[in-house]
Amino acid sequence: MKIALFGKTFNDDRFFYFQQLIETLERSNISILIYSPFMDFIKGKIRFSKDPEIFTLHSQLPGNADFMFSIGGDGTMLDAITLVRDSGIPLMGINLGRMGFLSSISKEEIGQAVNALVRGDYTIEKRSLLSVETPQHLFGDMNYALNELTVNKKDTGSMILVHVYIDDKLLNSYWADGLIIATPTGSTAYSLSCNGPIITPDSENFVITPIATHNLTVRPVVIPDKSVIRLKVEGRMSQYLIGLDSRNSIIDSDTEIVVKKEKFFINLVQRVGDDFFTTIRQKLMWGRDVRN
Repeated sequence: MKIALFGKTFNDDRFFYFQQLIETLERSNISILIYSPFMDFIKGKIRFSKDPEIFTLHSQLPGNADFMFSIGGDGTMLDAITLVRDSGIPLMGINLGRMGFLSSISKEEIGQAVNALVRGDYTIEKRSLLSVETPQHLFGDMNYALNELTVNKKDTGSMILVHVYIDDKLLNSYWADGLIIATPTGSTAYSLSCNGPIITPDSENFVITPIATHNLTVRPVVIPDKSVIRLKVEGRMSQYLIGLDSRNSIIDSDTEIVVKKEKFFINLVQRVGDDFFTTIRQKLMWGRDVRN
C-alpha cells in the first residue's frame, strides 16, 4: 500500500502528531509519497526511517497512490482535491486544524484510523462537485468545487444585483453582498454561516444562498443538482469576485457564469461507525448545552 501525504503549514505543536502518523505508517509497512512543497515545510523537523518518494503534479498520482491523506483542516482538504481531481484516489482528512467537517480524523485518532485502513475497516463516501463555465475559462482545468461557488462584490461599497436562472427560467434577482451556490458538502460551510440549510451528502441538490440580502423575505433555495444555473451580475462596479472553494478570480460585470454538476465524484474515506449525523452533532455541539 502507498499513501500520498498532502499538507501546507501548521503550528509547531502539531509536529508531534505528524511524527506519530509517519511512525504508524512505517510500522504498517506503508510506502509514503509526499507533496514536494509540504516536504520542504517538514524537512529537518520530521524523522523518516527511509527517504519518502516525492510528487509535485496531479499526473504523478494515478496508479502510484492507493490513498491520499490531507494533513490540516478543511481548507487543506479543499486544496488536496485539486491534486486528486478525477483520479478516484480515496481521500482521508487528518484534522490538525480547527472545525474539521471534512478532515474528520482528530490528531488523537491517527493510529486508530491508519490501523482501520490497513484492516479494510472503512467505507467510501462519494461526494458530488459543481463545475463552472465562463467565456474566459477563468479556472482552467480546475473549474470545479467540492464546497461552493461564490460571487461577491469586490469592495465594501454598494450591493450587487445577481440574476439567477434555473434551466433558463428566472429564479430571482438578488440585491445582496453576494451569492453562494453550495453542494451538499458545502452546505455545512459558508452557506451555513449565511443561514443556509444542512443537506445530507447523498441528497443530489444545490443550495442557492444569498449573502446579506437586502430583502429579508428572500431565503435560501434548494434545487436538484441536475439543474443548469446561469448567473449574471450587475452593479455600480465593473468587476466582481468569483470563488471556487479556496480559489478566487475577478470577473467583469458582463460575464455570464454557468454552474452544473461535475461529472466525477470525490471519494472520501470514512471509518466504519462514522456517519454524517454523528459528525454534525459533534462539530456543531448539538445536545451539549448543560440545560439538556
